Amino acid sequence: MEKFHVIIVGAGPAGLCCAKHLAQNGVKVLVLEKNSTVGPKVCAGGIPFQAQKELAIPEHLVQRSFPLQRVQTPWQKATIASTEPIIITVDRYEFGQWMLAEALQAGATVKTNSPVKAITGKTVQTKETTYHFNFLVGADGSSSIVRRYLKIPTQKTGVGINYQIPTIHSDMEWHLDPSCFRSGYAWAFPHRETTSVGAYAERNNLSPRHLKNNFLHWAQANYFDLQNTTPQAALINFDYQGWKFNNIFLAGDAAGLASGFTGEGIYPAILSGETIAKTIIDAQYKPIRLADILRRHKSHQQIQNFFCGSKVICQISLEMLVLSLRFKLLPFRLLELY
Repeated sequence: MEKFHVIIVGAGPAGLCCAKHLAQNGVKVLVLEKNSTVGPKVCAGGIPFQAQKELAIPEHLVQRSFPLQRVQTPWQKATIASTEPIIITVDRYEFGQWMLAEALQAGATVKTNSPVKAITGKTVQTKETTYHFNFLVGADGSSSIVRRYLKIPTQKTGVGINYQIPTIHSDMEWHLDPSCFRSGYAWAFPHRETTSVGAYAERNNLSPRHLKNNFLHWAQANYFDLQNTTPQAALINFDYQGWKFNNIFLAGDAAGLASGFTGEGIYPAILSGETIAKTIIDAQYKPIRLADILRRHKSHQQIQNFFCGSKVICQISLEMLVLSLRFKLLPFRLLELY
């Protein structure tokens, strides 16, 4: 039985960031990834520009950057402008491959095609091998096996539907329309050679089937050509119930750190992975930055709960939100977890 000080389940941004920081500090760490390839995920690929700077994401990974954000409702339009980019877009495959290279260069071991079959005591079993760990990190997304092992239920989830269309759209757009998406929204996030067009909504507020049907009608009405483009969908877990459980940790979507209001999750995933690594290395480490994220996560949840009331309340509230953005009474960063 091979032994590792830390085993991380999942080679997404949270898992690879955690692995990199651990390996850089001489910790023997193994990352187990169920898929054959690291990187691809159903995701619009948007990251706040301030997060890009903090995370030192290299320029060559930036597909597009946007100092303007277009926000639209059935009654009004708003343009939020900044002297520097507000959000950048990245290709999740390229981004994942970069994070993988960083983790491997630091000395981490990463095994693909290694879905975890069982967790027992201090061991993790894959289809071929049993590994021993001192610490276990669940960074395996919204359907986390580590979370299930901890018997933590997941009830608050969102659904994201994405089409990557072969058209270069000019603007980054957010469309808030409760008649189609309830408290969620549709988006158009341009990349270098394509545009991510999709929709997000809380699953308990709008079923995936209704979300897809409503989105298709919306896309047709807004002249987005989805012909010959394969849709992808994914669950987004925002049911946060903790990240540290003795010698077992949860990161990113496995911990429910995505925003229930916007579905944003890349930056919280990376930050949680780094925080877990620093906590394993130093038990006295104070996770101040993660505490900030958790406060904003709670605020987003309160906003989401309010908007999930009646359609009339949701419509009026979203209109007031956009009106406040138009007149700069609220910062656009209200919508971000960063």
